[in-house]
Order: sequence, then structure tokens, then C-alpha cells
Amino acid sequence: VEGPLHGLVGYQLAQAAVVVNRVFDEQASRRGGLRRVEYTILALVQVNPDVTARQLARALAVTPPNIALWIDRLEQRSWIVRTRSETDARVQHIRLSRSGAALVDQTTKQLLEAEAEALAALTAAERAMLAELLHKVALARRGG
Repeated sequence: VEGPLHGLVGYQLAQAAVVVNRVFDEQASRRGGLRRVEYTILALVQVNPDVTARQLARALAVTPPNIALWIDRLEQRSWIVRTRSETDARVQHIRLSRSGAALVDQTTKQLLEAEAEALAALTAAERAMLAELLHKVALARRGG
């Protein structure tokens, strides 16, 4: 059915995205409508406490004004906390609040379980290999 599309990585990624996006959407609906970008920002902040908006923008390949809007929204929902840098008053560091950390922990756990179920055709080792290969592709966009 796919013909020459079978060997086209972009096509296969798009088809796989349908599966994993559905998993995320189902899990997010249980979390009050958490959006993918919100979860991604929260998860990045969790593993990079005291990250700056500029660092987040660079990691996500978005503009500083766009990341500022998302950070504002997350702060309004009491999921993140901003503090001024002690060395540079122009810089704000971002951390998760207790509720933000709990949300990331719960969502990550649920996503891992739901993805394992949705990708049951793959062994755990194949899922790990797929994640590692996709990570390498993502690193290439940042130049390494």
C-alpha cells in the first residue's frame, strides 16, 4: 500500500507520530488538557532546574517571545516559579513548583506505560533503540 513511501523516514515518522500523539492526547485529557508543548517545557525544567527562558527557547527552537508566553501560562497555572538571578538582575531562573513536579512525574509515568502498550509490537530493547535513534536525529538539528 505504501509503495516507495515505505522507505521514506519522514513518512514513517509522520505515521508513528499519529500513534504517539494519540497516546499523549489521551493521557493529557486526564491531566486537565495539558498540551504537548507545556509538558515538554515542564519536563525540561524538571531536569534542568534554574534554566533560563533563553535556554528553553534554544532547546525547543522557538523564539524568546514565544517561550515567554508559554512560561507566563505555566506560571499562571502555578506549575513553575521564576526567581531573579543573584548575579544578573535581567535573568530569571525557572523551576517547577511542587504541583508542577508532581504533574510531570505522574504524566511521565503514565506516558511511559501508555506508550509501551501502544508500541507493544516492539520489544523493550527496540523501543529503547527507536528512542535513541530519534534522539540522534533531533540532535542533528542543533548541530550535534
